[in-house]
Amino acid sequence: MTTVAASWLPLTPGERSVAIEVLVNGPLSRTELARRLDLSAGSLTRLTKPLIESGLLVEVPEAGAPAEVRQGRPSQPLDVVAESWSFIGFKITEDMVYGVVTTLRSDIVARHDRPLTTHDPAEVADVLAEMAGGFTAAHPCPAGIGIGVGGRVEDRAVVAESPFLGWRGVPLAGLVGERTGLPVVVENDVAALVEAETWFGAGRGLDRFVVLTIGAGIGYGLVLGGRRVPNAEEDRGFGRHWIVDPHGPLTPEGERGSAVSLLAISSIRYQVRAATGRDWTYEEILGRAAAGDPMPARVIDEAARALGTLVAQISNFVMPQKILLAGEGVGLMDVAGNTVGETIRTLRHPMAAPVALETKVSDFHDWARGAAVLAIQVLVLGAAESEPAGGS
Repeated sequence: MTTVAASWLPLTPGERSVAIEVLVNGPLSRTELARRLDLSAGSLTRLTKPLIESGLLVEVPEAGAPAEVRQGRPSQPLDVVAESWSFIGFKITEDMVYGVVTTLRSDIVARHDRPLTTHDPAEVADVLAEMAGGFTAAHPCPAGIGIGVGGRVEDRAVVAESPFLGWRGVPLAGLVGERTGLPVVVENDVAALVEAETWFGAGRGLDRFVVLTIGAGIGYGLVLGGRRVPNAEEDRGFGRHWIVDPHGPLTPEGERGSAVSLLAISSIRYQVRAATGRDWTYEEILGRAAAGDPMPARVIDEAARALGTLVAQISNFVMPQKILLAGEGVGLMDVAGNTVGETIRTLRHPMAAPVALETKVSDFHDWARGAAVLAIQVLVLGAAESEPAGGS
């Protein structure tokens, strides 16, 4: 199939709603699709016809129906051909670029990483363009590129501020677009991860959903009514001011007793190093804590209680259907998950429903996938910021 993604555009709001519903929840029969979107049969036919003619939607055989009965029936379910379009996603860290290629349904079909030896914006854009060129050789005609960056992003194009990269006002979308000839969207990396999990992951179909990430920093994303709630603090290191224990440790990365001071990997390493003089990796600290080494065990226990406190606070105020815990620091749960659970139960009402806490063991390719999902949402479907992913 050789349909070019741009031939679908521009989608009307009604067409976009249909396309998103099928993309996220398909294949769907026309009856079910009409029910989900509260449309009459005639309205649905009017909206789906151009989407089928353009190749965005296709009719697929109904499961279990004989071939001679399935042929040409108007009740045939509608679906997308996920493999017909590809998208490139990048996650930029302080010292690496993680890249993936995904299908229209965000399944990762290729990965490639490159060390980042410079933070010069033009040279970083060169690296991204070279990686995109390598991907394109194996996966021709990608529809676009999504880039996730830790920091504040404006208009999904300009990195207004990134402490990790030392950037201010970098027009990253333009720099990469000039070098690749492809449309580019840039977004805060946590926001991109939340969008991906809302549409295609742990939050699919949920009205109230939270993503909490622990790693280099603390990330938080809130979904209400199936829509990510943008906020001014999500990309400004608000974890530095989210006080978990006012008597807790003071570290260079956060206020005393803040979520960052207790939970960020750099803070945990700092605390152990200050007490022991040993510069252990995060994994080594977890291993020593599990083995009963007193100082690492104490720091990890404090971190676990901080995490349990955060989850309980979120649950008490937001009442989410699920909290997804992700990020490179989730190994904490393997060592001190019982302490996290005990702390949550202590700080919740005895009659409160149990917290649905899901831990996702992930790497930076999941963050790159999140950036690719932004490309799917914005560049292909023309979805507005935090477009609802559809429901049941």
